[in-house]
Amino acid sequence: MPVEIIRLTTEGASLLDAVEEDVFDNDIDPDALAAFLADPRHVMLIAVDGDDGRGARVVGMASAFDYFHPDKKPQMFINEVGVAPAWRRRGLGRRLVAALLAEAKARGCVYAWLGTDADNVGGKACFGSVSGGEAPQPFLLYEWSLEGD
Repeated sequence: MPVEIIRLTTEGASLLDAVEEDVFDNDIDPDALAAFLADPRHVMLIAVDGDDGRGARVVGMASAFDYFHPDKKPQMFINEVGVAPAWRRRGLGRRLVAALLAEAKARGCVYAWLGTDADNVGGKACFGSVSGGEAPQPFLLYEWSLEGD
């Protein structure tokens, strides 16, 4: 059985009980997951491999949300793409991103985008391989940590 890309729903959230290392950056917070899945503007796709002898395992994920502004048509921001190391370089990231683009189009979004670090070799290879994309553009990122102080 090939790796299957599916949209994660509240009913299927238990699939995240079996996630390979490095798909997510941190442990999954059940309350945050429930809120994410309950928000209709959010979408999470997961890549499920049930062919490794251990049962269904989540080996990849991609998350995004659609948004709008009074002077713009709807867009989708692709927030994160993660693939477990043993499943990388097989086109899985590309499939996840392409599926998010299809979801964006189905939602009426006219534009989708993401950002990645300049030194993210794997990410740049993945995102550059998704058909229809424009050439990457440098931009400045300003961040504010709102924790602590």
